[in-house]
Amino acid sequence: MNSPSDTRPRTVAVAGATGLVGRSLVQRLCADPRVGVVHALVRRPLTEMHPKLQPLVVDFAALQALPPIDEVYLALGTTIKVAGSQAAFRAVDFDANLAVAQAALAAGARRAGLVSALGASAQSPVFYNRVKGELEDALAALPFDRLVIAQPSLLLGDRASLGQPERHFERWMRGQSSWLAPLIPRHWRPIAAADVAAALAATVPMGQGLQRFSSAAMQGASTV
Repeated sequence: MNSPSDTRPRTVAVAGATGLVGRSLVQRLCADPRVGVVHALVRRPLTEMHPKLQPLVVDFAALQALPPIDEVYLALGTTIKVAGSQAAFRAVDFDANLAVAQAALAAGARRAGLVSALGASAQSPVFYNRVKGELEDALAALPFDRLVIAQPSLLLGDRASLGQPERHFERWMRGQSSWLAPLIPRHWRPIAAADVAAALAATVPMGQGLQRFSSAAMQGASTV
């Protein structure tokens, strides 16, 4: 597999390619001249087309072997309300992401990026944050040479274009953002999904070891 210093085009995989961050990641990686192939791991066929994009329809509960890849981006996520139960939520946010990471390692990937969440901690009393933290710990225990974990606050983006309902708090924040955003500490301020994607795409291929990005550190990354 390619090392960060290789000039050969990289082959990458994105799990969660139809979500806010995943879609932005796919677009950014397809536009990167250093990337040759983007495998989008999806449950249903994609309508988007790009010469580099190769959709792979998969069952995340029984994941097949992946083609050879250099790096993987994990952006699978849901909510307890959408999933229907805590167990169903965990099956997506923990089990499916971990299964993709393990399959990516078997396919040769040495670098990984994860979309986690603000407040993620395996010791959190909040179920959502605890699952996110447990996933971070599980991935950190895998033998990746490079692991970048993004911990965004509330994600903002065009959910309507994804066929997803806009969440009430997102709608409220958008309507109040012109005056309220400057009053919110940068660490808690809602963040554009494109900023999270930009931070991951820029840093996963570079360096070694584990790196975490706070929501504040990623603000504005897509405009740099």
